[in-house]
Amino acid sequence: MNKPVDLLETIAKAKSGNQIAFSQLLDRFWNDVYGFQLLRTKNENDAEDISIQTFAKAFDKIHTYDDTYEFSTWLITISKNIHVDLIRKRKRNILDGKELHKSEEINSVLDETPTVEDALIIEQNLASLLSDIKKLKPNYQKVINLRYFNEMTYAEIANELGEPINNVKVKLLRAKKLLAAIIANKKHREN
Repeated sequence: MNKPVDLLETIAKAKSGNQIAFSQLLDRFWNDVYGFQLLRTKNENDAEDISIQTFAKAFDKIHTYDDTYEFSTWLITISKNIHVDLIRKRKRNILDGKELHKSEEINSVLDETPTVEDALIIEQNLASLLSDIKKLKPNYQKVINLRYFNEMTYAEIANELGEPINNVKVKLLRAKKLLAAIIANKKHREN
């Protein structure tokens, strides 16, 4: 099956580190991965967490993607493996009777330049923005608050949440897109 040229270009840009390309891939394939995990886990939170981990891992390993395979198939395979690892870890934790703690060194990472979503979020008045943020799921509220109100870097947020930095980046990207959609819908209703 031939892949659309625009998808191949987007993947090539992502391989060179282009943040906009990562965002486009996330937008294009989020529903596929999330829907797949929702069917597997039957739990929205687990499906969302695994989807975030999937994109974080995929973006971290994008240079290994072989375009003889469908990109969506590659993402679903990563997602399936993360889910299997999660099940194994939960079983092991239950058997051990204790949580496994994994410390991860967090490298300092330069934050990307403001996106369209950032601009839309920034132009809102504070009361209206806080009201819109409360419409997000709690884990998205937290990353938005840490980023915009506590002015924390990705590394600081990752440290605060005890999560890998790529998970934080994907979660924040997703939170900003959801918040921007809430704001855009509200503006559309007002006009």
